[in-house]
Amino acid sequence: MDYRTLGRTGLRVSEVGLGGEWLEGKSAEEVCAVMDSAIHAGMNYIDIFMPEPNVRSNIGSALKGRREKMLIQGHIGTVYEDGQYKRTRDLSQTKEAFEDLLSRLQTDYVDVGMIHYVDSAEDYAAVFETEIIDYAKSLKAEGKIRFLGLSSHNPEIALRAVQTGLIDVLMFSINPAYDFEDSASDIYSQMEFSGLKADGVHRPDSARRELYGFCEAAGVGIVVMKALAGGRLLDASQSPFGTALTVPQCIHYSLTRPGVTSVLVGCSSVSEVETAAAYCSASDAKRDYSFVFAGNPQIQTAGNCMYCGHCRPCSAHIDIPVVFKLLDLALAAEEVPATVAEHYDSLEYNADDCIECHLCERNCPFGVKIAERMGYARRIFW
Repeated sequence: MDYRTLGRTGLRVSEVGLGGEWLEGKSAEEVCAVMDSAIHAGMNYIDIFMPEPNVRSNIGSALKGRREKMLIQGHIGTVYEDGQYKRTRDLSQTKEAFEDLLSRLQTDYVDVGMIHYVDSAEDYAAVFETEIIDYAKSLKAEGKIRFLGLSSHNPEIALRAVQTGLIDVLMFSINPAYDFEDSASDIYSQMEFSGLKADGVHRPDSARRELYGFCEAAGVGIVVMKALAGGRLLDASQSPFGTALTVPQCIHYSLTRPGVTSVLVGCSSVSEVETAAAYCSASDAKRDYSFVFAGNPQIQTAGNCMYCGHCRPCSAHIDIPVVFKLLDLALAAEEVPATVAEHYDSLEYNADDCIECHLCERNCPFGVKIAERMGYARRIFW
């Protein structure tokens, strides 16, 4: 398992983490087996949004005696009412549910306190203009959460939230289908893949690119949900691209977006954990997602770097996808963000080392004029 730093938190997080949703309804023994397998595979990050009491208790029991093995992301604003999950902005309900989470997990803190599911302007106001945000900040001050997070499916609202400077970690829905759809206000319209343009062509969503770039520059770590789109991308009949992707391809796509630290895969069994963890040992060819886009008449990517890595190896040892990711972040801002410039300066080889051999361009599936873009990078990062 490889690990990445979760933005400005400094936490070292496994590239593949565990989504806890599908543990609901499982026995204590089944939950423990999944946790054993995840920890054995090197996963060290789990998302727990589920308010159902038994699954919280079962996860707590599974982690007993090894709390330090797993970084916990626990949600603020999910309650269990009349046998059902419910999102709430009621302060008393929110407090009671969060204390219940700590109690059932048998811990006195979670690593990331995740404000749950903020997708609309009205809901943004219900959090950031009320006592809810004050409560979240108080949890951080008291040490009951180490860092503050927020989950969202809407790039405009998510950007507005991270621009407050309060959010350390963003949980966001990322996969190629969502990234090539119009921005959707809720997850339900996203799951229908309803944003196909009138001319039948998918184009990259600029709002999402802006969000990822801002998070990268601001040190807000992104953890990914819905990387498989609920399994739809694994089925050619349901995929908007007309072809099925594999689990490693979906995970790799998300991990190559700016700002992304970890992909949280929902697992209900040991075999599903093993399938997700197999990404770590997958070859570059097994991870390659470029075939979905390149040459597909429904998808417009010509001239755009998708960070797929087909340009490697570079004759001058430049990590071309990293240089272009940083270039895209710089071009998206009015001024080059200091963190982006620092990252670029830390590269052992950069655009200044390009010898314009054009060998990389022969390998690029998307027709990127790599030597020309290296010239842009030299001017931007002079």
